[in-house]
Amino acid sequence: MFTALPITRQEHAVHGAVEAEHPDTIETRLWLEEHEWLYGLLRSDDNVSPTFRFPDLISACVSLVFLHEDAVSRIFDLLGTKLVLRSPQTPRRRESMWRQQYDLLLAVQRSPANRHPNPKFQLDQLTTACVALCRQFEDADGLVLRQARLNMADRSARWRLPRAG
Repeated sequence: MFTALPITRQEHAVHGAVEAEHPDTIETRLWLEEHEWLYGLLRSDDNVSPTFRFPDLISACVSLVFLHEDAVSRIFDLLGTKLVLRSPQTPRRRESMWRQQYDLLLAVQRSPANRHPNPKFQLDQLTTACVALCRQFEDADGLVLRQARLNMADRSARWRLPRAG
């Protein structure tokens, strides 16, 4: 697992073994309100066969937001109207997402909409915005679980292809 967050030496020692096991995931943080919603989905009776974990659920939310042509506008609109009003000390939980969805958010983070003179939003805020946007969809739980299945099938198909090198 790779991290986009600064970590202490102690955290590196604790998580070092995990990094080697999951090279296709990136660490992020998720604000508490959105984390609690995804935790409820994680524990729901609908999350079975397979049971999707946080990297799958977070990545599904990111994928769902990016199905819309105006994904970047939606993200920055939510950030600028709702999330910005939350306390900067809002608790966060450390989680992971799959690299493919991280790359989407990295492009948003590096976009002109996140440069001067605009405020600079971090990965945890972008990730949280995607989850918050998904919560607004009708049948959000079903959509996220369906997208998690599609993402898993896509990853499996790509992993079966011969790798360069």
